[in-house]
Amino acid sequence: MLQLNRLRLLQKMLKRKDASSSSDETTSREKQQKQQSSLAAWIKKPSPEQVQLNITKRLGIEVTEINEDLRLEFETMDKEWLSALSTEIKKPYFIELKKFLSEEKSKKEKIFPPEPEIYSWSNFTPPSSVKVVILGQDPYHNDGQAHGLCFSVPKKIREPPSLKNIFVALEKDIPTFKKPNHGYLANWAKSGVLLLNATLTVQAHKPMSHSGKGWETFTDAVIQYLNEKKTGLVFMLWGSHAIKKGKSVNKKNHLVLTSVHPSPLSASKGFFDCHHWSKANEYLKSKGKEEIDWNCLNNPE
Repeated sequence: MLQLNRLRLLQKMLKRKDASSSSDETTSREKQQKQQSSLAAWIKKPSPEQVQLNITKRLGIEVTEINEDLRLEFETMDKEWLSALSTEIKKPYFIELKKFLSEEKSKKEKIFPPEPEIYSWSNFTPPSSVKVVILGQDPYHNDGQAHGLCFSVPKKIREPPSLKNIFVALEKDIPTFKKPNHGYLANWAKSGVLLLNATLTVQAHKPMSHSGKGWETFTDAVIQYLNEKKTGLVFMLWGSHAIKKGKSVNKKNHLVLTSVHPSPLSASKGFFDCHHWSKANEYLKSKGKEEIDWNCLNNPE
């Protein structure tokens, strides 16, 4: 009986050793895989020279030096907008803004929209195609919503309340408007509607967390560029924040339409009857410009 107990104890010890050995092997394999992954990422990382060459090809102009703080702008911003704002992005306030964003990134803070989409407004609507400007405040701060166009959300993401109210007001203004089954406004942007937030980034679940860091100055420069370089644009300013931001727009050269914000807190105080979309098209037509097809949201991408 004693020998049998000893045998069972020995078997248990051997099983534990095998399990421990297996665990050590698994840990070792995981470490090796991580090292290989890190090495592969390092090998794939382009050199500064390759970055300059890639950007030169994208922009169609020779780029001889890239400030690492401005790499995102050179790699993702529309080349027309990059040219228009080339002086602005080199100003001290903008460099400080980029350093702030870099610090947020180093602290592993989740920022919206994703980096490649911060300037998507510029790529959908370059300066030469702008007809209408709609101003928002800051990006949506919940997961999966923000993608660089104000008020817009990706397909399959539920429309936020303000966007729902925009569609309600549009249906009332233009009887032929058919509400889309999504809240993705990219087709508006492609048609010449610049969907610009005053602040271009936000920390996850913390509204207005990146306000006062420099984005407002930058987007003021975007508005001022359009105000000075273009004529016959329509500015839709909803809410006191947007109205204040668009105060410098020359009303002799552009149509400025104002209303309360489409938020459920204020929409009933005049937004549903603002008729901005029909007024915008009437103005564009009077200037010999093609009207916006507000129904284009139902068209294929």
